[in-house]
Amino acid sequence: MFLLLKGAEVYAPKYIGKMDLLTCNERIVKIAKDIHIRDLPELSTIDLSGHIILPGFIDQHVHIAGGGGEGGPATRTPEIKLTELTKAGITTVVGLLGADGITRSMTELLAKARALDEEGLTTYIYTGAYELPTRTLTNSVRSDVAIIDKVLGTGEIAISDHRSAQPTEEDLTKLAAEARVGGLLGNKPGIVHLHVGDGIRGLTPVIDIVKNTEIPVTQFIPTHVNRNGHLFSQAMEFLKMGGRIDLTSDIKPDENSKTALKPIDAVRKIVENNLPLDNVTMSSDSNGSIPVFDENKKLIKVMVGSTLTLYRDLKEIIANGVLPLEAAIKIITENVAKVLLLYPKKGCIKENSDADLVVLDKNLNISSVIAKGQFMIKFHEIVKKGTFE
Repeated sequence: MFLLLKGAEVYAPKYIGKMDLLTCNERIVKIAKDIHIRDLPELSTIDLSGHIILPGFIDQHVHIAGGGGEGGPATRTPEIKLTELTKAGITTVVGLLGADGITRSMTELLAKARALDEEGLTTYIYTGAYELPTRTLTNSVRSDVAIIDKVLGTGEIAISDHRSAQPTEEDLTKLAAEARVGGLLGNKPGIVHLHVGDGIRGLTPVIDIVKNTEIPVTQFIPTHVNRNGHLFSQAMEFLKMGGRIDLTSDIKPDENSKTALKPIDAVRKIVENNLPLDNVTMSSDSNGSIPVFDENKKLIKVMVGSTLTLYRDLKEIIANGVLPLEAAIKIITENVAKVLLLYPKKGCIKENSDADLVVLDKNLNISSVIAKGQFMIKFHEIVKKGTFE
């Protein structure tokens, strides 16, 4: 019931010094320099001297029930396992559908989210898939967001991609309005989480909607914006407008996308241009397919995204001095929690916040992961596995 973590350097994500943390069930109940407790039943005390404690990571873009399928049924990617998330330090995950809204369903996605929740994580989902009209649970994006507890918004809606439904600005405007009103009714963010492909239009339809309608710029969260130089330039303009952008880990230049930016290079450009880092997040696109197409849009190969790239790419940003730890870690904790309206319950270390924590060793490697006050990984040893692992 009670867990006392002693002597770690705490980044909340702002550095607050060497602190003790006391958790009870799923919450952090006390933070102080030296907590002494006597005769408390069911108390476990863990010495974390020489370690760092961070908020649990939030990944807002994971194909938890699998994805893919662009190369036929054999290329459908597998659903995720609990330890694939916990080994990456992820304690809160948002699941979604992608290109395949036919053999994958919203009910399947919701069931998988509930399964991961039962196994110890915090889970949410987006209603929808690439296509428009998009997939829903109640035949309405508005009602899905308003009345289904785990639905935060709609996504992954595809634009500027040969696999999209080629939505018009009117289509996207109406979708954003539906999600927004659903969010207002359900006290949810009601965001439109946008897959942005490598098409020449890029973010132009979204920018035009923001300029020409009443839909606020914060209603859209475009992701994969570091996939090419043209799109990233638009993403920086979107930041200047007050928008929020989501980088994708593991993106890097290759023979098919020579202007792609690694997250470290994208963040460096944002810093150099004095753009608001608080509006920048990063997600892994884990368990989604990573298809490679030739110049004629013919499929060449398919790979699968991994959760492990999320912290790996963030650690590279820290190790190379692009951002200090307390600023970098916000990209996968506090910033995401604020986008999803989960802050201060998630994304931070505060009294009464959820006891979702990541413990790093002196080399900044993940040592332990605590979700809802329970160890999932303890000093590099997996102590909680999924039902069928």
